Amino acid sequence: MSEHTEPELDHDDARDAAVASYWATARKRAGLNRLDVVVGQQALGAVQPPAWSFGSGSEEADSLLDLVLAGRKTATASAESPYSAQGVPVPVPGDLSIILDGAGRPRALIVTTEVEVRPFREVDAEHAAAEGEGDLSLEHWRTVHEPFFAAELAEAGLPFDADVPVVLERFKLLDPKPRRHHEDVREPVTT
Repeated sequence: MSEHTEPELDHDDARDAAVASYWATARKRAGLNRLDVVVGQQALGAVQPPAWSFGSGSEEADSLLDLVLAGRKTATASAESPYSAQGVPVPVPGDLSIILDGAGRPRALIVTTEVEVRPFREVDAEHAAAEGEGDLSLEHWRTVHEPFFAAELAEAGLPFDADVPVVLERFKLLDPKPRRHHEDVREPVTT
């Protein structure tokens, strides 16, 4: 389902421990537990979010994760039908996710900021560019995503056509924090 996939070794104890350790650190760095001291633990930071990787294989997972970490990828898309077929709710704003690299290691924490469902044919150039892939064009997005959605839907026994509902997600990288640019560094004063 979606442009993200669960790693093959879902129940691997080492991976689970790494994800739990990453979550404990990332939620602090992202400031999700700042108010815990004042108002008690908040729901957003209380439950470990799902861990998954973008794409359909380890190389693609690494490539798409690199785009997220570089700040170029701020959106993703998935076919809507597999959510209900698998009994999984469609993402909503505020959902957190731990993003894994191609080897299943936790590398990033994101929060969903916007969700919209549209037919495949109505996905626009703005969303395609926000996905950060290829030349950022709508044509490239359609060329890459049509076979991805067709395969995803086929696994659920569903056909693909241009009217298939697509879940368009926008997200923000919470951890790691983007690096500061050179303009933030002060030049040394010489006398």
